[in-house]
Amino acid sequence: MDTSADRIADVWGSRTPYEPGTPWPSRTDTHLAAGLGEQDVERWVQAASLLHSNGDAMDIAVREGRMVGVRGRAADRVNRGRLGPKDLYGWQANASPDRLTRPLVREDGRLVECDWDTAMDRITSRTRRLLDDKGPGSIGFHTSGQLFLEEYYTLAVLARAGLGTNHLDGNTRLCTATAAEALKETFGCDGQPGSYEDIDHADTVALFGHNMAETQTVLWMRLLDRMEGADPPRLVCVDPRHTPVARRADVHLAPRAGTNVALLNALLHEIIRTGRVDRAYLDAHTVGFDELAAIVAECTPGWAAGICDVPTAQIERAAEILGGAERLLSTVLQGVYQSHQATAAAVQVNNLHLIRGMLGRPGCGLLQMNGQPSAENTRECGADGDLPGFRNWQNEEHVAELAAVWNVTPQTIAHYAPPTHAMQIFRYAEQGSIGMLWITGTNPAVSLPELSRVRSILAQEHLFVIVQDLFLTETAQLADVVLPAATWGEKTGTLTNADRTVHLAEKAVDPPGEARPDLDILLDFAARMDFRDKDGGPLITWHDPESAFAAWQRCSAGRPCDYSGLSYDRLRGGSGIQWPCTDEAPDGTARLYTDGIDFAHPDVCESYGRDLVTGASVEPVEYWALNPDGKAVLKAAEYLPPHEDTSSDHPLQLITGRTVYHFHTRTKTARAPELNAAAPDVWAEMSPAEASAQGLADGDLVQITTPRGAVRARLRTTAIRDGMVFLPFHYGYWDTPAGHHPPDDRPGRAANETTVTDWDPASKQPLFKTGAARVTLVSRRPTDTAARTDTTGSGS
Repeated sequence: MDTSADRIADVWGSRTPYEPGTPWPSRTDTHLAAGLGEQDVERWVQAASLLHSNGDAMDIAVREGRMVGVRGRAADRVNRGRLGPKDLYGWQANASPDRLTRPLVREDGRLVECDWDTAMDRITSRTRRLLDDKGPGSIGFHTSGQLFLEEYYTLAVLARAGLGTNHLDGNTRLCTATAAEALKETFGCDGQPGSYEDIDHADTVALFGHNMAETQTVLWMRLLDRMEGADPPRLVCVDPRHTPVARRADVHLAPRAGTNVALLNALLHEIIRTGRVDRAYLDAHTVGFDELAAIVAECTPGWAAGICDVPTAQIERAAEILGGAERLLSTVLQGVYQSHQATAAAVQVNNLHLIRGMLGRPGCGLLQMNGQPSAENTRECGADGDLPGFRNWQNEEHVAELAAVWNVTPQTIAHYAPPTHAMQIFRYAEQGSIGMLWITGTNPAVSLPELSRVRSILAQEHLFVIVQDLFLTETAQLADVVLPAATWGEKTGTLTNADRTVHLAEKAVDPPGEARPDLDILLDFAARMDFRDKDGGPLITWHDPESAFAAWQRCSAGRPCDYSGLSYDRLRGGSGIQWPCTDEAPDGTARLYTDGIDFAHPDVCESYGRDLVTGASVEPVEYWALNPDGKAVLKAAEYLPPHEDTSSDHPLQLITGRTVYHFHTRTKTARAPELNAAAPDVWAEMSPAEASAQGLADGDLVQITTPRGAVRARLRTTAIRDGMVFLPFHYGYWDTPAGHHPPDDRPGRAANETTVTDWDPASKQPLFKTGAARVTLVSRRPTDTAARTDTTGSGS
């Protein structure tokens, strides 16, 4: 057991080395409220982490009706008992005294408390008026990556079949949309091919734009333990910052922002040139190799070095390691996903595995990672674009099948175009075609790009804004109705992590005041709207989490994300289970594509793909012609320069990212004392050489300015590329006197004051890592303030 007193300073805890092919040893991490021991805990309640995407299983300690701590679940396949800092300390936020406990409605410009009937009547009356006057396209939903599966599925049914709107998307558009799109482009369907257990077998691990050490701390513990054991894997890291991952890497490639496609094309070029291609695998399972080989033929390491500003020899060394691997695991995250060629770059990592035949075997894994704890569920349930069960909106048989599950006509389900993505939903709200926007469990007034514009959209008189959340966030302060929601530990549901492991999280304590589970709120709305199926029966027939889960099982049956073999009872007491889980695979499925590419056939696939440059949907007839037998598609892409490059006015590249101590917009983590004390305010990072060239020094107060806005922050000089500045994106204004915006006429502290309204053409994921900025001095570091030059605590 590891009960280290300070997991802020010692983020990853002690090591438990192990050899390849052997199980990862368990280590149970525990943190209880001060003064309590395990003997003081009255009961333990099963749960899983809701503060990152790794899916760490834990038990909640309960005493006198309150949460008093957590411990990791040693039996679980994901974390074998380990917990990260946010897991260990974040639970304290649930008992924060400023939780919302009653609904609020806006009266005479102010939010005032009311009862649930008043709030829900106001919502339903506005909904009916909009449906009568303007139709279902006047209503939009922006949800989260932090609800439970049962809640997303209910939201998808009431939005798509109850109201008939196509405007439903999650904040997962910001963190996981490229993961889904890249998998669809290559394999025809979403779904992680690999498993976390591939770390136990790999001889080479490549992390592309993924600071695993600070974004998935427990997965990094697993990799650290492999590297401390016998026969450790080699490590390749692609990241412009000298992160903890980079410090352990055999090769660290630090390219200019926005040049990942050039770098990956050079790696593919070298692997093909040196003959390290699995020709038998390519012939059996792929289409498109000749075009890929032709596109990368001129992409030599020397060519890429000129674009990426990475030494040619380092690119050649990385290609040598990747080309020589016998068991290669690759992971991808925001360093790839949040740029102008996000999908094009992520797809090249898929291509790397396909040309080397590195799929479907232990150690041969591919993980297009997620950013939030239940991001996978938004994608499965149709709450983050696409239709539930990974169904294809362009396939009339898929739409008819879904209509049969819901007992509605196919025409009821809007499928005239791709489901509307989040950035377009806000654009429609800005233009006025959307008159009601219901926001659940997210905070776009801090998380979306170009915040001055987002605030102006949410504050419009014609837009009726509903916010369902735990706290009076920056977004909630602009709402017309605020609904108090329960959070994890206060409600029951399931969530699925980045390697398809489904966990059950059960209610441990009551929510505060009149706060309700999100599922109860959505069911209440559906009942008040009296949504009906085509035979006049209730559209939504479930009434609690377990019956909602059963409804989802019927929807997912026969689809790639098949949950039909799972149940709450099967998820209780032991480990989480990976989907697909069926009668034929009752213990779940460790790896996809062990015997060919199952889901890419034109009759089965979730998507026919998109043009990676324009984003236009591929027509069914085109896909049939390209891939009639349903193989993986090797999709090539040429490098294109960033939309916004540096200039004399804005000479630096700006990237934003995370800190290990906070999650999303800090609404939970800033209310946990240890986490808030570790990172209480925004900062900016530059290299010592770049800071010196700009006349700046560590600890100075600086202003980061882009064409959209400005942020002020203390400067840290760290090991990051010259010519670049980094800002963590978590910080907003709810804990400042201004409340939801910067102080009047002064620069703010939210990184997204500076970011651009622009997105990857295929995934529609916003660009948080390819802007241009200038950094200027505001004031020198106070003489009594110690300089800080380490990089611990920030990730991407």
